[in-house]
Amino acid sequence: MSAIEKIKAKAKLNIKHIVLPEGSEPRTVQAAAQIVAQGIANVTLLGNSEEIAKVAAETSTDLKGVLIVDPAHSDKSADYAALLFELRKAKGMTTEQATELATKNTLYYGALMLKNGDADGMVAGAINSTGDVLRPALQIIKTAPGIKVVSSCFIMELEDKQWGDDGVMIFGDCAVIPNPSAEELAAIAIASAATGKQLVDMDPRVAMLSFSTKGSAKHDFVTKVQEATKIAHESAPDLKLDGELQADAALVASVGQLKSPGSTVAGQANVLVFPDLQSGNIGYKLVQRLAGAEAVGPIIQGLAKPVSDLSRGCSVDDVVSVVAITAVKAQ
Repeated sequence: MSAIEKIKAKAKLNIKHIVLPEGSEPRTVQAAAQIVAQGIANVTLLGNSEEIAKVAAETSTDLKGVLIVDPAHSDKSADYAALLFELRKAKGMTTEQATELATKNTLYYGALMLKNGDADGMVAGAINSTGDVLRPALQIIKTAPGIKVVSSCFIMELEDKQWGDDGVMIFGDCAVIPNPSAEELAAIAIASAATGKQLVDMDPRVAMLSFSTKGSAKHDFVTKVQEATKIAHESAPDLKLDGELQADAALVASVGQLKSPGSTVAGQANVLVFPDLQSGNIGYKLVQRLAGAEAVGPIIQGLAKPVSDLSRGCSVDDVVSVVAITAVKAQ
């Protein structure tokens, strides 16, 4: 059973309600039908009901069991607008602006559903940027208690089963924070380990990646990773985590034990934490394309309720998979 099949099985054990704000987007419409038919989650599509029905007809999609809500005509919109105004009035938002967003912007309406307890998770990004998806989430849902950083990770499943846990690895952060500080890098490491444990029952072994291993090079970039490693150890002393490590030291047993003798992580890492977004995004795409890995994500971490961001190049299957992940995170 693949990692995503295991996640779908978990989702079916405790059905959650996921809202899809891009309700008239064809891949989203088709995915919604599959999600409900497979029993992965209950689904609400947001948007104009006539437009959604037209897309369903054009794609031969049966939306039986899928809820459709048009924020422009919803009984909840006035309450949601009032809630948004209360949350954002200190930032200068007017009642008129709150009403406009609650009735016309489905990303805001979806986030307000989560905040009000009317849905358990949200998935978007098929036609919206990561910034557009995260903005209402950060303004309305905010971060989880004790968490200051919203980040992301990918589940990477490789055909070569020698890597990670039977070919399954976690890569973070590959989508959100361009240049994390040492504190943010430590938070990314802890959150990515928790995601691996929650979604794929992983016993996390976290490698803090660098172009240096244990002081083999001197540079401010290296110092940041060293500081992040120290902070992560202090914050999560029971977590198996080592750094700074070069990629070969993190992944190859002979190299790992040569460069970091006695490490419980070196040579057997299953969670890779990249020092910045450039290296993380490049790294996951190289592994995806050159090694034929399945990349599932980005999985957003750190919010009080789960919001997931899709790639704009996503397939119907990708939407189904990310909804399953979001449902499990909502459990």
